[in-house]
Amino acid sequence: MKFLLKFLKWFAIFIATLIIVMYIFDVDYLLRAVKTIYLKGYTTAFLEDYKEFPNREIKKGIAQPWSIASDYNSVPATQNLEKTHKELKTTAFLIIKNDRIWHESYFDGFDKNSKSNSFSMAKSVVTMALGKAIMEGKIKSLDQKVTDFFPELKGKFVKEVTVGDLSSMASGLSWDEKYYNPFSIVTRAYFDDDLDKMILGLNIIEKPGKSFKYLSGATQLLAMCLEKTTGEYLSDYVSKHFWQPMGAENDALWQLDEAPDGIEKAYCCIASNARDFARFGKLYLNNGNWNGKQLLESTFVKKCITPRFKNSPQYGYGWWMHTVLGKKLYYMRGHLGQFVIVIPEDQLIIVRLGHLKGLQTKKDTHSNDLYTYVEETYKMLSNRK
Repeated sequence: MKFLLKFLKWFAIFIATLIIVMYIFDVDYLLRAVKTIYLKGYTTAFLEDYKEFPNREIKKGIAQPWSIASDYNSVPATQNLEKTHKELKTTAFLIIKNDRIWHESYFDGFDKNSKSNSFSMAKSVVTMALGKAIMEGKIKSLDQKVTDFFPELKGKFVKEVTVGDLSSMASGLSWDEKYYNPFSIVTRAYFDDDLDKMILGLNIIEKPGKSFKYLSGATQLLAMCLEKTTGEYLSDYVSKHFWQPMGAENDALWQLDEAPDGIEKAYCCIASNARDFARFGKLYLNNGNWNGKQLLESTFVKKCITPRFKNSPQYGYGWWMHTVLGKKLYYMRGHLGQFVIVIPEDQLIIVRLGHLKGLQTKKDTHSNDLYTYVEETYKMLSNRK
């Protein structure tokens, strides 16, 4: 008994010392990481982790349910698609053809109303909010300087960086994207409770506007510019200008750095479902028009889905692009294989949500599951009666 009490005493001292050391070396965010992610058996953010963080609602308005195709779910998923769903732990797969839901599958206890983390699909949403702010005249153009909003921002090239550079991933920001490293800046951002201070502590270390370099911090800084110029929380701005006009059927949630008055983790972390995420694809498919109302300028939509840099044809402003089966497509993408894929030629939207992403290499910035979702969808469509 004495040994146990002695052990517990020294163990408590060890834990207390460890916590003090974390605060001294400014890595106390790891305490939150351990509590919300690592102790649950995960090595990175996971699909339903929004339940572990404070959130702000993206409020819905009057719902506009999707139309359902007359031959809804009449063609089963291909064998290869079923195999991929199983291997990558898909939770939702949706095919919308000619503005009607044609195929819909859910797995692992999820259904059409189940929320899960968007991860970086949120970056596309932030860019849409930028387009709306330009449309309203609250931001002058893609060329407006970031220092107009945050003159305290630092770095050798700070006076050159624009909001367009932030949206197109050409910011020159001091940042890394090492999701599985607990000491990386992107991990810190996920768990830090003072995200705006952390972002403004970074520097513009490379010349912006010259080349593509994917950095989540750029989107976070862009969102901060939007909040400052609109005077609204990002969730409220997106709700008013997109979520409600597009007739989302469910309220969504956007993770915050702290409650109740924190800022949105804008580079990620909208919790919603496949049907409502698909609405963003429909908006772009219709060039920014929603049932006769122009929510975004068509010229801005086109800008988003056109590569900014010739040597980086895969990215425009907030959206990824590719060609599969000879079909030009653009898409929103999230960390664990979240996709909203738009193929304008065939009036087609594909949404996939799930726990794992396919293989991605340095030679191909598009993960291999993207090809599967597109190719197998066309095989299914070819079997329509």
